[in-house]
Amino acid sequence: MAASDDPHADQPILTAGADPEAASVAVVLVHGRGATARGMLQLADEFDRGGVHYVAPQAQRGTWYPNSFMAPAESNDPHYDSAVAHVDRAVAQARETTGLPDEKLAFVGFSQGACLLSSYVATHPARYGGLVLLSGGFVGPEGTDFRFEGSLDGTPVMLGVSDDDPHIPLSRAEETVAELERMGADVRFDVYEGSEHRVFPEEVEYARDLLDSLSEA
Repeated sequence: MAASDDPHADQPILTAGADPEAASVAVVLVHGRGATARGMLQLADEFDRGGVHYVAPQAQRGTWYPNSFMAPAESNDPHYDSAVAHVDRAVAQARETTGLPDEKLAFVGFSQGACLLSSYVATHPARYGGLVLLSGGFVGPEGTDFRFEGSLDGTPVMLGVSDDDPHIPLSRAEETVAELERMGADVRFDVYEGSEHRVFPEEVEYARDLLDSLSEA
């Protein structure tokens, strides 16, 4: 991919937590629009467990793609494809530095980061350690037929969203859950009433419990 077509290519990938060679779990954290990788590492402090290595890619100017996740695909090019490539670089780094299998690799994303991760995992299916989607859903215009090849083979997934989220329509969250379940994921779907667009305590608790289970396995 040429530099002009890969605007996120020169952005950093931050790390925190356990040293990679000593980690029992790896987590890829993906931030939302206008946010930072460092902010996701700070969020991880809320559910951190010993022995976890965190990898957090940074978007150019804090934004993975310029328009809505439900805008026509061409309106988000080349930034969206570059975002997928940068997440893939973070995943490769997590695998290579820790030497852990995918069953010990988890993902956590918020908002735009959750949208990006939901589509990334669906298009790179495997039996992962887990996927925590904090207010997000598949990237694509309204009316997209979301059907992906491959299996998630029991991967634990949580998707949480407010019923009045101004950025993530409940219908898109429902479509995302339905397809992840069809792909074989073990999905927990939480809908919060009148709580808008934020991270919820139940989601933090789920992430904490997920990391506990992965560390003990």
